[in-house]
Amino acid sequence: MKEMPDFESERLQFYALKASDLHSIHELYSILEVAQYNTIGIPKNLAATRRVLSARLDSSDRTELGWVLRDKDNQFVGEMGLKEAAPRFQKAEISYSIHPDFWNQGFASEALKRLLQQAFDVLHLHRIEAGVAVANAASIRVLEKAGMQREGRHRDILPLASGWSDNFSYALLASDFQNKKG
Repeated sequence: MKEMPDFESERLQFYALKASDLHSIHELYSILEVAQYNTIGIPKNLAATRRVLSARLDSSDRTELGWVLRDKDNQFVGEMGLKEAAPRFQKAEISYSIHPDFWNQGFASEALKRLLQQAFDVLHLHRIEAGVAVANAASIRVLEKAGMQREGRHRDILPLASGWSDNFSYALLASDFQNKKG
């Protein structure tokens, strides 16, 4: 996957993930409400967070891209990532974590819509996918607001702290995205 320069949305700045961002992301991942629906759980320490994000930090193996989100006052809002499948598929899986201080203010929807635009317009991907625990109503709303379509349900696929969870799969095609823009 090729590099993507920093970019912005109306209220957010997207900065390429750097090692200096790990402390903020580790703190984010350590919040119980944030970790509730992720499969990594709460990382034991900063080194564990570094391992989780290592593919996004390693510029020699660019199959994953990562961004730190900051508001216009430079406050840490969260992080987002894109994980590329084999190049012939021209697709990637999107992920995001938003700090609870910024929940219910439209930041996640704004960030996702903007990252989708970059993925289609700059990276020229054909398809963007996302998975979400079936009980994660807030994230389901974010995906659907961004125009992603629910395509299926995978039973007992997510090893969450609370036990095995089903997962909804969502996707958006470049053609769907272009039709919504036009």
